[in-house]
Amino acid sequence: MDLSNTLMESLGIRITSLDEDMVVMTMPVDERTHQPAGFLHGGANVALAESAASIGAYQHVDPETHNVFGIEINANHIKSKREGTVTARAEPLHKGKRTMVWEIRITDEQNQLLCISRCTISVVPKR
Repeated sequence: MDLSNTLMESLGIRITSLDEDMVVMTMPVDERTHQPAGFLHGGANVALAESAASIGAYQHVDPETHNVFGIEINANHIKSKREGTVTARAEPLHKGKRTMVWEIRITDEQNQLLCISRCTISVVPKR
């Protein structure tokens, strides 16, 4: 999947593993993803989480006939980080014809939970 010229490219997000039931993506914790005090920005976590859920949902549709869009996301920020890399693991909780629900766990290099998120995806027919 080509991430060039997207928010994901701007934030340094990379896909490390992709299948229908698990998406794994990484994101650096650096000047692109910091908030002003030098910690990982919660919004960067949310962008990573929604990206992983959307890419996962896309694996379940025919891209010739349908698009997917995030319609709701929540995130609990449990721990922060100043540098390094975070990893998002997204798994589907519900795979319906019109909506999907994905759970995304964002961890650090020691597999400590930094953020837990749930994202609802809408499956929309192309017109």
